[in-house]
Amino acid sequence: MYPLKLATYNIHKGVQGLGPLRRLEIHNQRTGLDTVGADVVCLQEVRAFNHRLATRLPQWPTTDHGQTLAGEAYQCVYKSNAVTRFGEHGNAVLSKWPVSLVGHYDVSDHRLEQRGLLHVCVDTPAGPLHVINVHLGLIAASRRRQVQHLLNLVNAHVPADMPLVVAGDFNDWAQQLHTPLSHAQLVTVQGPALKTFPSRLPALSMDRIYGRGVQLLSATVPRGQPWYRWSDHLPLVMDMQMQRQMQMPLPLPSQVQTTVHRKCGL
Repeated sequence: MYPLKLATYNIHKGVQGLGPLRRLEIHNQRTGLDTVGADVVCLQEVRAFNHRLATRLPQWPTTDHGQTLAGEAYQCVYKSNAVTRFGEHGNAVLSKWPVSLVGHYDVSDHRLEQRGLLHVCVDTPAGPLHVINVHLGLIAASRRRQVQHLLNLVNAHVPADMPLVVAGDFNDWAQQLHTPLSHAQLVTVQGPALKTFPSRLPALSMDRIYGRGVQLLSATVPRGQPWYRWSDHLPLVMDMQMQRQMQMPLPLPSQVQTTVHRKCGL
């Protein structure tokens, strides 16, 4: 068995505070991720750019926020979920190992919320690992439909014998999605779900990590003053193990599917 660590973190677009108290936290978030030491990181609410804030907040990065957090330690795959008046943001996956985009799927359920699923394949030392980074909606009925799109995606694009991790911000404060996810053999660690939101006084388990074909060992949530200042969510960190596989090469860039599939194309 090969040990690895995966984290999921909603970074709140790298900015905290309102109005004149608004402050840039993306550089602190990078420092925090360095201390976590995850091999793979699923990020939500990652800014590609914001023209207005870039002129108002000192030390705004010269690269997109995914690349800023990746630094030299990680490779980064980013795809946009939402386009706003001054910029755009979406999901990103950071990996210490080679990573390829498999697909980006628009699962927006109504015009007020733009949501997406980012599917990558990570070439770990134990073999390929499929990772799907999710950010689901605020309405329960939307989340149920989005999880059905997710399950359709898994059935269509992830071989049943391949290790799979689904991680992200599920916005599932009532914990209603465990059962439909279990239909695809996606399970999480036993015990009470760890609370990650709001970061100052965590009361809700919004962020989750599910696995299939991997052994999830233990989950932790970093806490304390630095973390609650950096985002409205706390990271969720999972220690896990993968069975070593026969090494298969990742597809060449020309073979990688990069089309955005509306409603998963299903």
